Amino acid sequence: MADAVSTDEYTPPILSDKHYESASTFTPESLLREARRQKSAPVVAVPEVCLLDPDGDIVRQLRADGGARRHDGWVCYHTELFVFEEGGLTVGVVGCAVGASFAVLVAEELFASGCELLISITSSGQITPVREPPYFILIDRAMRDEGTSYHYLPPADWSDAPQALLERLEGAFPTVGVHVLPGPTWTTDAPFRETEEAIAAMRQRGVLAVEMEAAALYAFARARERSVVCFAHVTNQLGQIEGDFEKGEGDGAVDSLKVVVRTATALGWVPGSRM
Repeated sequence: MADAVSTDEYTPPILSDKHYESASTFTPESLLREARRQKSAPVVAVPEVCLLDPDGDIVRQLRADGGARRHDGWVCYHTELFVFEEGGLTVGVVGCAVGASFAVLVAEELFASGCELLISITSSGQITPVREPPYFILIDRAMRDEGTSYHYLPPADWSDAPQALLERLEGAFPTVGVHVLPGPTWTTDAPFRETEEAIAAMRQRGVLAVEMEAAALYAFARARERSVVCFAHVTNQLGQIEGDFEKGEGDGAVDSLKVVVRTATALGWVPGSRM
């Protein structure tokens, strides 16, 4: 039987006993150490630029084209890391890490393995109709309607992108050939609980789209002082029209890779080096 809640001073467990300044007992380094031991795997750094592909469409397209190879040193228990070359850049990509907690788990392991810049491109639903999908939003802040961010930062409405990265990306995309605009999103843990009332409330707050990872990834980035940039690939109107969820050429992979390359180069990564 569930405990009764009878006081206005009640604090839910997700906000209790977090001790944000304390180090975690369980670390990605210890997990990866033991995974390498179990799998007799060598220590091989991942590429400095990595990509999270929650839908997995980019990974599937790259593999279908023969453009991606499996990274032999990646020992994550839950995912595979593939490496590909695009625009002269070497990029590592993990597919199907959908949702805030899964995305941050993989992000922790990537940065512990040599990643220096993490880009996330996640499919998202349109909240404020700024144009016809598909298009991209460079997420400048995300509403924290998920659980993972509260383990990294104290309670607040928004999780902000690293400001220094946003400043360097300003004006980077007009010549890419895809539509990219900056703006806020709503990160939810429950995509099938997007009620009319919740959508209306988010629209009133200026939210452009809904997705499942950005708030947590940005909280992780701030707490760990990591370089993370999140994009929402707006591909649908929440299933409210016929022919929804169309992403474009290669299930959106072609345009997404243009965004990845321009992001990395605008932030200083060039072929063969970090800066």
